[in-house]
Amino acid sequence: MKGHVYRRGCTCKKRKCTCGAKYTFVVDIGTDPKTGKRKQKSKGGFKTKQEAELALASLINDIQVGTFIKESDELFKDFSQEWLTIYSETNTVKPGTIRIRQHEINKLLPFLSNLKLKDISRKIYQNALDNLKENGFADNTLSGVHRTGRMIFRKAIEMEKIKKDPTEFAYLKRTKKTIQDLEDTELPNYLEKEELYHFLETAKNEGIDQDYLTFKTLSYTGIRVGELVALKWKDIDFNNHTLKITKTYYNPQNNTLKYQLVPPKTKRSKRIVSVDENVTDLFKKHLAIQNKVKMEKRTSYNDEGFIFTKKERHPGYPILIKIVENRMKRLLKLAGLNEILTPHSLRHTHTSLLAEAGVDLEIIMERLGHSDDQTTKNIYLHVTRDMKKEASQKFSELMRSLKK
Repeated sequence: MKGHVYRRGCTCKKRKCTCGAKYTFVVDIGTDPKTGKRKQKSKGGFKTKQEAELALASLINDIQVGTFIKESDELFKDFSQEWLTIYSETNTVKPGTIRIRQHEINKLLPFLSNLKLKDISRKIYQNALDNLKENGFADNTLSGVHRTGRMIFRKAIEMEKIKKDPTEFAYLKRTKKTIQDLEDTELPNYLEKEELYHFLETAKNEGIDQDYLTFKTLSYTGIRVGELVALKWKDIDFNNHTLKITKTYYNPQNNTLKYQLVPPKTKRSKRIVSVDENVTDLFKKHLAIQNKVKMEKRTSYNDEGFIFTKKERHPGYPILIKIVENRMKRLLKLAGLNEILTPHSLRHTHTSLLAEAGVDLEIIMERLGHSDDQTTKNIYLHVTRDMKKEASQKFSELMRSLKK
């Protein structure tokens, strides 16, 4: 197998080059079976002749032992979209996950877009991550970007488009938290028990249509609003007072007719949630009302078994999450409560009240469908810390009462 090294573009033609020209190697790698012409591989940019000769020897060895890969000239921007298509077709992922992966690719594009896959070195990839960090992206965002980057380049290796994975030894610069940062962890907004009672009474007395059942279910179960909207009558066990969570509602464009039912957020999200008996009684009343609506609109009602449905336009279709959000904002205003709260805040409220009731954190996490959620842990620790302080104060008061 023939190969040689030469100084490409040298203008001085001297034994000791002074024009700064780089070294290039070229090697025969076989014959094209279609044309009969010899095929050559070349690579340049080496600072010294020795570097070029070492690279040439390595290539010849790869060819001889059968490990040679002809790397692709495909650009990162093109292959990243090819990967996204493969990823979406070969994995059971929700449309929302695909959208997130696209956002993460978009963050890498300013640095890698027009580079060939084979030309993206570890240094180039690391610089991209460092640049994103310097631009103020959060640690969680960077973790997502790096995770997607790794999947893209590993797929490129699997498809023999490149030989080396530039993400292999990449690292993320983390924001170092001070003791003050850890102590001042910001908790999400949620309702205290007196506020929740007032909110639900407002929903009961001044709510529209299904408001009371909607918000009582959210606050008494801690389920996500997407899980609530996706509920069907077959998911309720009236005898055992449970809800079966197997799916969630996805409709980013808020088009009533174009919704999707997709798997829940995580594997742990598929669960059975115990429900208070007075909540299941509300469901029974709602079922009777819904049956009347079906009779009245029998020709136009889209009966797919959903619990929380529209009545007027497109009757029978599940209500939009946006409707739930708007209804909650209206009720918060009527109740004189914090209007920045959202349906998800009722999930946090459920966590805090379970913690206050003395329920174990692991049981709370299982009920919420979490495997590991720092926000839930923070709420739990905040509530139980206050309870421990109260216990300490009560002990001190007891001992002081013994003094004569």
